[in-house]
Amino acid sequence: MSPETPCLFCAIGKGSIPATIVHETPDLLAFLDVRPIRPGHVLIIPRKHYPYFDDLPADLATGILQSGQVLARAMKAHYGCERVGFVFTGTDIDHAHAHVVPLFSAKDITSIQYMEQKDVTFRPAPQSSREDLAKEAAALRAALAQGAG
Repeated sequence: MSPETPCLFCAIGKGSIPATIVHETPDLLAFLDVRPIRPGHVLIIPRKHYPYFDDLPADLATGILQSGQVLARAMKAHYGCERVGFVFTGTDIDHAHAHVVPLFSAKDITSIQYMEQKDVTFRPAPQSSREDLAKEAAALRAALAQGAG
């Protein structure tokens, strides 16, 4: 990240760009992805900038994982799914972040290694409306408040 290229996630972490927040701590922010793989797809970011997950201090990485576990339990309770995926990808924005996704299909989070068609092309997932994001965030916050996390 250069001074000429502001970091989207730093701006979200500072509150200068809006996000549909589901959970937050002084060091971390969890919000709904605007291009979700599935409804309820959450991103967890450190508020401070670290380009990649291996740059994170151990305690911050642990905090992200623990937040992911809390969110996963809430997602299982709310969506009725058996599994929730947790992954650091770092392919789209150079700010360490984890994806937490309720899984309903083996293809919700996958690898090219499992695909028969190796020359698959990708596009961004469709963008969710503010209304859909607000509804999903409210439902996840309610599941967290009920102790599902």
